[in-house]
Amino acid sequence: MQAAVSAPIQKGADSGAALQLKKLTAPFILRRLKTDISVIQDLPAKMEMKVFCNLTPEQASLYKSVVEETTRALEAAEGIRRKGVILAALTKLKQVCNHPAQFLGDQSPLPGRSGKLSRLTEMVEELLAEGDSALIFSQFVDMGERLQRHLSATFGEEVFFLHGGVPAAKRDQMVERFQNGGNGIPRLFVLSLKAGGTGLNLTAANHVFHFDRWWNPAVENQATDRAFRIGQKRNVQIHKFVCVGTLEERIDEMIERKKAVADHVIGAGEAWLTELSTAEIKQLFALRQEAVS
Repeated sequence: MQAAVSAPIQKGADSGAALQLKKLTAPFILRRLKTDISVIQDLPAKMEMKVFCNLTPEQASLYKSVVEETTRALEAAEGIRRKGVILAALTKLKQVCNHPAQFLGDQSPLPGRSGKLSRLTEMVEELLAEGDSALIFSQFVDMGERLQRHLSATFGEEVFFLHGGVPAAKRDQMVERFQNGGNGIPRLFVLSLKAGGTGLNLTAANHVFHFDRWWNPAVENQATDRAFRIGQKRNVQIHKFVCVGTLEERIDEMIERKKAVADHVIGAGEAWLTELSTAEIKQLFALRQEAVS
């Protein structure tokens, strides 16, 4: 089974192997999606779109430094240590793509230094002008704090931020105010992916931003479903930010291939990234010229 089915699916999205597995498991799996009209008929539309952003020169310089450091470390690493090097590099590169201040761990000014943040600010300005509301997800608590401060200062209104350190009573109060606050305020809710990705009803929002990507599609879908769920009356727009010419764009392409396989076989994961060869990792991390604006 491992050689005939699992390995071909993981390495090459082998449609034949996926179909074979689907036939074997079909009698034991019943899959229902909210988007199936036969299951739920009164949900509005969900529109997913990629938001492609460039790095600033500062981001590009930091990105190259991380890649060079990682390449040297990989040459001397094996086994578990090698996996640790790869996972650490993934985190660092995602932080660089988010904002230099997050990667550097300082409180330096935010505007003008991140392609993602500039684009998010533009899009939030547009949706607020339309009277809409938004959820903004980040997997990093420190980035969520920066987003909250930046958006509140930029638009002069209260912005909520939910993370794992928020007491349950305060969390419930924030959800209640966001859902039923009146006068359209507060309209922006920043959430850490782990704390806000499940168990919340936030249908007051009709925009969902994934500021940084989690490499498991199921986790992102759970977060999106805070707004796209029973009780939602408006169409929901999902915005997934991707820095072009970086590992984010390449992993996004891998995720899309894995999602295509998931249409045949249930399941999603992210440990596969650490199983790539050193040559594949170098190709994954490489910074292309079009990345820099």
